[in-house]
Amino acid sequence: MKNNDIVLEVKDLSVKYGIVPAVDGVTFSVKKGTIATIVGSNGAGKSTIMKALTGLITPHKGSIRFFGEDISGVAPDCLVERGLVLVPEGRRLFKDMTVRENLETGAYLERNKTAIKKYLDEVLERFPALKNRLGARAGSLSGGQQQMVAVGRAMMARPKMLLLDEPTIGLAPAIVDDIAQIILDIAAEGVDVMLVEQNAEMALEIATHAFIIERGQILLDGPAHDLAKSEQVRKAYLGI
Repeated sequence: MKNNDIVLEVKDLSVKYGIVPAVDGVTFSVKKGTIATIVGSNGAGKSTIMKALTGLITPHKGSIRFFGEDISGVAPDCLVERGLVLVPEGRRLFKDMTVRENLETGAYLERNKTAIKKYLDEVLERFPALKNRLGARAGSLSGGQQQMVAVGRAMMARPKMLLLDEPTIGLAPAIVDDIAQIILDIAAEGVDVMLVEQNAEMALEIATHAFIIERGQILLDGPAHDLAKSEQVRKAYLGI
């Protein structure tokens, strides 16, 4: 694999909370054109990896490279500017602000009002259910609609790679299917995706490559459809 095929490269990443290791020597890479997923039980280290990737926490050791550039220690806003954008667990919307205001915060680096309008129109084309809710408080929306706002806000930042941390948590099964299709559509438009999920069935179904993590270490990695057939994965994460 050529280096210019690699979007994200993590080597020997370790993160501690105090003296407790949350992630211990994790190494992986994500190739262009990939939906990658990190699957694991609650507390396995999935969200900690996401926070390290986006500069929200400082790794104890290891390196993170994005399109070949070392981004270890780079501030979150600078990473957004470079195209690495996170949709956080729990959506983290400004619930007292309107849907429009929430979406427009995603384009805070863009100064051209015409460009911002264009980005907003594209988001509303993707999420037509939000068109008539632009003036509504974000906190008044359903869980599924709030997740659409969270993804739409991230897309307003024009990501090269979109990181999604537990996007289906707390959502009804029908809405989970909608979110899965949204992720597939975003990837089809050329945005690379990394998905952290406890819903292993959905994640392994839509991903092209998967990493199975437990106790802060990657136990397995490979094509997602192959891991979905693994007896170890099926018993541990798919309840089969």
